[in-house]
Amino acid sequence: MFAGHFGFAAAVKAKSPEVPLWALMLSTQLLDVVFVPLYLAGLETAAPVAGGGYGGSVIHADYSHSLIGTLILALLAGLLAGKFWGRRSGIVIASVVFSHWLLDFVVHRADLPFLPGNTGHLSLFGLGLWELPAASIVLEAALVVIGSVLYFHSTVSRAGRRRKRMAALTGGVLSILLILSLLTDVLNI
Repeated sequence: MFAGHFGFAAAVKAKSPEVPLWALMLSTQLLDVVFVPLYLAGLETAAPVAGGGYGGSVIHADYSHSLIGTLILALLAGLLAGKFWGRRSGIVIASVVFSHWLLDFVVHRADLPFLPGNTGHLSLFGLGLWELPAASIVLEAALVVIGSVLYFHSTVSRAGRRRKRMAALTGGVLSILLILSLLTDVLNI
């Protein structure tokens, strides 16, 4: 779902031009950025499921992807962004960080805990759309297309007459990168 997260960030950029694109892209992947060192330390794991392929892992991200952990990360990222770019931008960044969990909730199998460390071993969350790869791909492709179109349109429409070509080039390059990201997700490469 990497591409879908990035597509969502591009759509948000179209509506919140004051927030840097790099910050939105990082924010939408912040849970996975936190997952990497925890995975390397053996605190979080991923196990393949039968059939592999698209969404072919059960992820035990009991800290980085817990609902409460996500809310804490979103709050911290929002507060930091607010110091640099203002209150509204902080709220946008916090919302984008939290959007990762919401999108994961839709596609993940039931592997998202409520509390960090899965304290109390409560029920896990996840609607399991990855069980239907075609539907998952359609959702992710829709996020990529919508994000690309909104970003392209907003970039070009905000550019002055002299900068329209550069804005179109920038929007086109981002769209191509989002599509390539989608292909890597779908093809599992």
